[in-house]
Amino acid sequence: MLDVLIVEDNKEISGLLSDFLRKSNYTVSVAETGEKAIKLFENYGAKLVILDLMLPEVDGFYVCSKIRESSNAHILIASAKKDKDDKLKGLNLGADDYIEKPYDIDILLAKINGIFKRKYAQDIITEGNLKLNTVTQTLSVNDQDIEVTAKEFELLKLLIENKGVTLKKEYLFNTVWGSDSESEIQTLTVHIKWLREKIENDPKKPEHILTVWGVGYRFE
Repeated sequence: MLDVLIVEDNKEISGLLSDFLRKSNYTVSVAETGEKAIKLFENYGAKLVILDLMLPEVDGFYVCSKIRESSNAHILIASAKKDKDDKLKGLNLGADDYIEKPYDIDILLAKINGIFKRKYAQDIITEGNLKLNTVTQTLSVNDQDIEVTAKEFELLKLLIENKGVTLKKEYLFNTVWGSDSESEIQTLTVHIKWLREKIENDPKKPEHILTVWGVGYRFE
């Protein structure tokens, strides 16, 4: 999964921002169009999307709504549009924040660092009777240590981070295994089965990892 996806058709702005972010050790990808942004996100995912609104092909509002259909990724709109109606539309479509252009790069970087510190720097993720240690990549259920593989841990963490959101099978597979993986998507189904056996009271009647037929899976 990418740390940051920059959606910006101005190459000077995207180049400058991506250089600063990479120097801060973030993994970054850039999309110049709305269509490319959607494809990149579907294939790789991203923890943070920095989104311009005025884009070729489809605008940033559409990109925002498409991403929000399948993910709780943090969406930060960075736009020259200053009207209140534009800000409200973006926020109502699911954006988490809105910053006006031209912005101070240092302020934007501070904002980005703050987002990652608050949202993604947790050592322990607790969800009901489940506890994930992101440093040691270990899992406990009802305070009992449960052995999980690296992929099982990554998959469960991704589902929990997007609690209540139905994640498509393709998105889960590409994010955890990578779009260039030699594994088959059936691998995802097998890992879901293994996780249910480890965290559910009754794996045949799961309460946490739910199947959304024809789409994917959702954590509750």
